Amino acid sequence: MNERNKIQIPQILDGMVRPAARLITLVEDNDPRAKPILQELYLKGGKSLVIGITGPPGAGKSTLSDQLIAHFRAQEKRVCVIAVDPTSPFTGGAILGDRIRMGRHNTDPKVFIRSMATRGHLGGLARATGDALCVMDAMGWDVVIIETVGVGQGEVNIMQCADVVVLLQTPGGGDHIQAAKAGILEIGDIFVVNKAKRDGADRTVKEIEEMLDFKFHPGEA
Repeated sequence: MNERNKIQIPQILDGMVRPAARLITLVEDNDPRAKPILQELYLKGGKSLVIGITGPPGAGKSTLSDQLIAHFRAQEKRVCVIAVDPTSPFTGGAILGDRIRMGRHNTDPKVFIRSMATRGHLGGLARATGDALCVMDAMGWDVVIIETVGVGQGEVNIMQCADVVVLLQTPGGGDHIQAAKAGILEIGDIFVVNKAKRDGADRTVKEIEEMLDFKFHPGEA
């Protein structure tokens, strides 16, 4: 394995996707062979812009990821997406869900999309997400987008990985907005009300603005 490491690490640092994907699989399987490789890669990163996208199911996280890919590719940026999905009860792997929305980028060699299952891990991310980010960062991707699984207000782990956290909400999602008071609202840097043509969009925007105003001016309520 040591000799293999010497070959694999330079390949990953050179941006080769296949050895990086194999390493992420080792990480997901909790294979001890991944540890010495990761230890070297941790020292090589720190240059990627990491954008976290979170929000309730159906808010349009994959649609936003797709648009961000197109935006950054127009600027000649290399983009990676780590998409965290629910775990299939049959295979133990990721249920790919809305990954088809990013399918138009599949043939672009400067775009890499990796889905991973939560495998029961809480907080909106998979256990291996942080290590996968380390690998992608070391590869030199300009932008890494991390899309959380989308299960509710417990998805606060994204703030430990991302430079910028985007929180999506949809009109009529009052219960989700109330749940946001429990913590997730506090981690957002950018708030997006998606599907804004629906009834109640203005009200949703107002509710978010009021919560943010209370957050920054708690004594003025």
